[in-house]
Amino acid sequence: MLRVGLTGGIGAGKSTVAAKLAELGAVVIDSDRLAREVIGPGTDGLAEVVTAFGTRVLTPEGQVDRPALAAMVFGDNEARARLNAIVHPRVRDRAAQLAEKAPDDAVVVQDIPLLVENGMFPAFHIVIVVDADVPSRVRRLVTDRGMTERDARARIAAQATTAERKAAADVWLDNSGDPGQVLAAATELWACRLVPFEANVRLGRCASRGTPRIVAYDPTWPDQAERIMSRIRLAAGDAGLRVDHIGPTSVPGLATRDVIDVQLTVASLADADAIADRLGDAGFPVVPGLTRDTPSDDDANPEQWGKRVHCGADPRRWVNVQVRVVGTPAWRFALLFPAWLRATASAAAEYAEVIRRLAERDEDTSIADYAGAKEPWFERARPRALRWARQESWSPPS
Repeated sequence: MLRVGLTGGIGAGKSTVAAKLAELGAVVIDSDRLAREVIGPGTDGLAEVVTAFGTRVLTPEGQVDRPALAAMVFGDNEARARLNAIVHPRVRDRAAQLAEKAPDDAVVVQDIPLLVENGMFPAFHIVIVVDADVPSRVRRLVTDRGMTERDARARIAAQATTAERKAAADVWLDNSGDPGQVLAAATELWACRLVPFEANVRLGRCASRGTPRIVAYDPTWPDQAERIMSRIRLAAGDAGLRVDHIGPTSVPGLATRDVIDVQLTVASLADADAIADRLGDAGFPVVPGLTRDTPSDDDANPEQWGKRVHCGADPRRWVNVQVRVVGTPAWRFALLFPAWLRATASAAAEYAEVIRRLAERDEDTSIADYAGAKEPWFERARPRALRWARQESWSPPS
């Protein structure tokens, strides 16, 4: 099963995308509909709303007067928090019940207006944000919902900013123009990403994407890494001592292969094995056979050189997850190497030249062969990085 979070600002048109995904075969869970359901006539949710806000929020028929309730809580943080405390847990529980009833191979799309505001994105394999420019959103709210322009702009301003949504978005769908464009984008997303992503998660396999190419530094890499690390933190729970963005994509300005490398720190290899299934369920299945940082078995201590490797199941985002024991040499160097490159421009330029030459020599080199081809340079660079660490009194960040 693939868990998809769908969100967007008021008037952006996420319902259009939700309807299209449902047509294509997704199981769509509409949080707005559930929010109405859990405080419907005869529910304990309705009774709690009346206790909190009085009978003035009821219609003559005994149902919630949604415009009256919205007017009461809008702009009043305390009142909105009281309402959310009543509604959100019930919606969450009901959504979980519906998701559990979905088939094992389902793509479950949860339409959640305040997904970003409530920091819910780590719970999903992928988050889709539907956006539109403010004039388009205002026009829709005035025309379709009968709001005044002033009210429409106030509602928009009260929600998450564009920057906040972009930080949470794995997929950004612009719905400012012709609706046919966003529908076409949703269809392509379904066929080329969501369906294969679901199969990869269910079958516990890595995404097949060929060989990643050298690309210019992408300023969105840190946000992408943070989303990945948030999902890993949630899946690992207390067994995950820390998660770090490592590797070349963590070095600002460096052109490199478009692969997000992260390191999950654990207290022992037993802990790493205990959470392997949870990481797989989160979209990061284990890669069998990659269990050591050294090619030799000379060192008898598996905790010193042992590791576990997981990969990303998302066909549009190459991810490597190295799981290592805290304090071991490879764990420390994985944190030191990018820190050294970030602090030493000459070393970063040298490394960039190495990977550029390797790419020119053979663009189709496998990841394993690519890593092996860099090893001679690493052997020469390692003493320099260690010397820098001593000079700068560098230690892994706490």
